[in-house]
Amino acid sequence: MLNIYLGEMEGAVYHPPVYFDNRYEDEWLTNPLTIEMVKDVDKSEIVGPHLVQSPVLGPISIKELSGGVKTLILMAFDTSGKVFNASACGDNCAKWILKIAEGKELTINLRHIMDFGEGSFEARILNTGQMVHSDREFAEIAGDFV
Repeated sequence: MLNIYLGEMEGAVYHPPVYFDNRYEDEWLTNPLTIEMVKDVDKSEIVGPHLVQSPVLGPISIKELSGGVKTLILMAFDTSGKVFNASACGDNCAKWILKIAEGKELTINLRHIMDFGEGSFEARILNTGQMVHSDREFAEIAGDFV
């Protein structure tokens, strides 16, 4: 289930990529979900827990992945209970946020109106307690907070 807190949220990790660089675990990087997300979002291949092959940059370290994919990996695997600022992600990460939330209770902080696409989904807006089922419903509520 996806829970979204809109606007500034006390205690949320504002810049997840820096948190990721200091907290990631090698096994997160070779997980099939991570491999899929990196391929889709960054158009790159995970070679191993310390190496990524980018079609633009060539061989790069894990720390050079995009902020969006780092944030997604944290959402999927970090067990600290921290809430991550999903505004570090572009709209190309929205489908992955929804996928991660299918398998676990996921709370995110959004400081912009993310485009969740045309399909239906279910999310709880923590600011109001309302449930939303479409991008349109989400945007109507989010406009009041971001």
